This record gives sequence, C-alpha cells and structure tokens, in this order.
Amino acid sequence: MDYSQFLAMKQEIGLLIVFLLVFLYDLFAPRYAVAGTDKKAVKGISMLATVLFAVFTAYGFCCSVTDNAQSVFGGMYSTTPVVATIKNILNIGVLIVLIQSMQWNASEAQATRRAEFYELLFITLFGMYLMISARHFLLFVIGLESASLPLAAMVAFDKNKYESHEAAVKYILTAVFSSAIFMLGLSFVYGLAGSLYFDKIAAAALQDSGLLIVAMAFVMAGIGFKLSLVPFHLWTADVYQGAPTSVTSYLSVISKGATAFAFMVVMVQVFGQFYSDAWEWMLYALIIATITIGNLFAIRQRNMKRFLAFSSVSQAGYIMLGVIGANEMSLAAMMFYILVYIFSNLAAFGVIQAIENKTGLVGMDSYRGLHKTNPRLAFAMMLAMFSLAGIPPFAGFFSKFFIFTGALNQGSVAMYVLVLIALINTIVSLYYYLLVVKAMYIAPEECEIANFKSACSERLALVVTVGGIILLGIVSVVYNSILTMTSSPL
Repeated sequence: MDYSQFLAMKQEIGLLIVFLLVFLYDLFAPRYAVAGTDKKAVKGISMLATVLFAVFTAYGFCCSVTDNAQSVFGGMYSTTPVVATIKNILNIGVLIVLIQSMQWNASEAQATRRAEFYELLFITLFGMYLMISARHFLLFVIGLESASLPLAAMVAFDKNKYESHEAAVKYILTAVFSSAIFMLGLSFVYGLAGSLYFDKIAAAALQDSGLLIVAMAFVMAGIGFKLSLVPFHLWTADVYQGAPTSVTSYLSVISKGATAFAFMVVMVQVFGQFYSDAWEWMLYALIIATITIGNLFAIRQRNMKRFLAFSSVSQAGYIMLGVIGANEMSLAAMMFYILVYIFSNLAAFGVIQAIENKTGLVGMDSYRGLHKTNPRLAFAMMLAMFSLAGIPPFAGFFSKFFIFTGALNQGSVAMYVLVLIALINTIVSLYYYLLVVKAMYIAPEECEIANFKSACSERLALVVTVGGIILLGIVSVVYNSILTMTSSPL
C-alpha cells in the first residue's frame, strides 16, 4: 500500500490534527474545581478548540485554491475543487456554531464534559467529509455512521433533562432503522451490478427492473432520513426541541448541507441514467410533500426550536431542487443555497441561544415586544427571518432565485410545475416567518424577556451571521466563483 495516498486527504488530516490536539489538551491540561461539586474541569478548552478550528478553516480555503482533482485508494476516495469548496462551506458553519456554543459550554452544567462536545463534533464532521468524498458505497457507509452515531451522544448531552434523553432515543432508533434500510438497498445494488464503486454501478447498464426500483427507494430513504425529507422527517421536531441548542443548530445546517451534496453525487454518478425512468416523478412528489408539509406544520408551532425544525424540513425540499436539477447551474445554486442557509439559520439559532442561556425561554410568545427590551437581538432575528423567507435584498432571496433558475434550466414541463408549486409555498413560508417578526415588533404586550447583555462570543457570532446575510445578498462574486468552479467534474 502506498501511504502517500493519505496526503490527498488534506482536509481530513487537518481535522484529525485539530481533534487530537483538543483530545491531548483535555488529557493533560491543568484543571480547576467545579463549584459545589467534587469534580474538576479543564481550563480554556472552548477557546482552544475554536481557535484551532478557525486556523483549520483558513487552511482549508488555501488548499482548495491550489489543489487539483485526485482519486486515491483504488478510486474509493475522490477530492476535487468542488468537493473542497463544500467542505469549506461546512467549516464556516461549524466555526459559527463553535463560537455560539462558547457561553453555553462555559456553564457549570457543562464543566465536566466540555471537551467531549468538541471531540464528538469533530468526529461527526470527519464522517461528513468521508460521505462527500466517497466514490464507493463502503466508504460512504463508514462516513454515514461516523456522522450519525456521535450525534446521538451530542443530542443527549443535557443528561439531566428528560427531553434530551427522549430526543436521543428517537434519533438513534430512527438512525439505526434508516441505516438498515439504506444498506439493504445497497445489497440489492451490489447483487445487480456486482460492485459498490459509483462509476462501475453506473457503467453496468442495469436493466430497469423491480429490484432496481426497490434498491433505489431504499437508498433514497436512508439518505432522506439525514435530510429530513417527508415522510422521513418525524424525528426532526422532537430531536431539535430536546437537544441542546448548540447541537440543534449543528444538526440543522451542517448535517443537512453535507447530506444534500452527498445525495447529489449519488444521484448524478450512480443512478443518473436510471432514476429518470423509475423514480423521477416520485422524487418530484417527495419534494412537493417536503416543502408543503414542512410549511404547514411550521405555522402551528409556538416553540422556537420546533418552529425552526419544520422550517428546516421545508428548506430541505428547496435544497432538493438543486439535487434533481443535475446540471452545473443547479450544483452551484445548491452550494450557494447551503452557504446562505448556514448564515440565516445560525443567526436565528444564535438569538434563540442567547435568550435561552439568559432566561431559559424558547416560546414564541415570550418574544412579544422583544424590540423594546433587546432591539439588537430582535433586529438580528428579523433579518434571519427575512432571509429564510426569501425577501429581497437579503441573501435568502438570491439563494432561492438561483435554485429555481437552476431547476428550470433542465427545461422539462414537470420541472416548471414543480418550481411553480415551490414558489406558492414560498408565500406560505413568508406568512409564518413574519409571525416571529410580528411578535417582536407589533404585539402590544410587554416583553417577558428583560434587557440583558449577551456574551461576547454570542455577539460575535451574530455579527458574523448578520454580515453574511447582508453581504451575500449584495456581493455577487461569491455565487459567480462557485458557478465557475462547478464547471469542473464532481
């Protein structure tokens, strides 16, 4: 075996170095006594993990500029400028999550398990990297499980709360069943094609058969769980509500973005020539159901985390428009959509986390009159809602515009109908996003949330996310750069 092949995995190796440095610091760093207990906690782990990951993120952007496409380990692993760019986009989201979580992780409740949060998070991100770069289903499954199993521990991080335990049980059970269905589908694919390599399956010229249709259905169901597509979304609201807010924000954007890109790779490189005959119409129906049901259920929510859970279900449907477009413009639009979604959704979760850390309140009714007591938080939440709803001139408008344009570029009548239904659903989403703005700015009641000063880390994260929402709607060079890059192969 030529061990020099590992040098192609620059981002994975960089992430492992960050993980090992955090792990070693956790083992050997000086500790202090936790007030009121006989336990001890490590000093400075949050700052170290955040700074190291910030350096790693900058390193990732440097690598993506200079690296060429490479395929190693017999073609099981592949990296291209496009693959490196989507990893860098995910890194931006993870860095914002790390900054947002510093105040929560500094609490006494987290004192004895701060390092574990970062270690588990880096392991899940490593698994997502493998999913994105995998060109063989064995490596894809390894990445999928590496990303899924540690997330169950992260969901259960508030071990003294019943809701966190319940959320973890629901997540792990659903993850286990979805993985079993996914691998059952892979066994059918292997039986038909005699290989698990993406290119060999595509070159096998499989005959359209009932077994192939079932295999594709099982594979899409397994990936649909990670994306929260209807009807595989039932875990989402309970898990988002029960998990710590930092974990919820990570689940809502990073996991979804990585899975969407991996799904597109599978659809384009493996099932591209088969799904149009067998599953194209069902995938259209899946997208319509995901957008519509996510919107309708979001209207009914009064808990902000459950509200954003169903919002994320709907957003997954919009992301899928980029997946089924299967062209360069759709790929660029999907990557830009994920980037904008990271800033918009994390801005909303940043406000929720700042308020929850200070008051423990997460109900929408508690936000009534928020602009009177905390105008800056209300302003940040308003911009996040406007961007998620797709109101110009904010970034969310352009992300939706590009993803609709990329889908219409396919040119089929069915796609025009699909985009029309998605546009109608955008009007529905505008209604429930504006419910939050109405509560903060128009409701006559006095706000339950008194004026408070949020932590420096929370303010920094909000400045970054709000800046991203505004700048990505103004600066066109970001989308143009991504579009130019997608002319190279996946």
